[in-house]
Amino acid sequence: MYSGAVIAGGLSRRFGEDKALYPYRGKPLIQWVLDSLQEAGERFIVTNRPYPGFGVPVYPDLLPGADSLSGLHSALFHARYPWVAVAATDLPFLTRGFWDFLYEQARASPYPVVAVYNPEGHLEPLMALYHKDCLPQVERQIREGDFLLRRVMETLGATYVPAEEVVARFGRGVFLNANRKEELP
Repeated sequence: MYSGAVIAGGLSRRFGEDKALYPYRGKPLIQWVLDSLQEAGERFIVTNRPYPGFGVPVYPDLLPGADSLSGLHSALFHARYPWVAVAATDLPFLTRGFWDFLYEQARASPYPVVAVYNPEGHLEPLMALYHKDCLPQVERQIREGDFLLRRVMETLGATYVPAEEVVARFGRGVFLNANRKEELP
């Protein structure tokens, strides 16, 4: 069993409005991500503004000012289960199958992070699983002013899933990150 955390702390500058609440195909973007985490033992949102009406707890950053690393910190702190599926709010094509697949990888991994590469060869730290054992490293980085999510993986080690494997199982669309409205199909 794993926890599911949706990180919704961005300012949505490029999007032009709060993308978490943007209605897409009949429901807010954040609901798409929450639905993908349906198999999680618990689900919650990490944000510094109110998001009522989604039926899950909402937690603020406990150590604000470190961008997504602050969100990861709060997710790890509040999670009841050892593994935490961490997803950005702008990934509407994540699926339950994707998270089940990553959790299988996590259970077999000697490392406290399981992350995927996208087809462009970039790491996707906000569609990954983190073990609560990452919490001291995340706190250390925040105190030291190192806000890079990938540094957690570089320091503690990670199981990296190649994009080809993810695309073969779930399609290329799983990687769609909607930074602008026009990026949504």
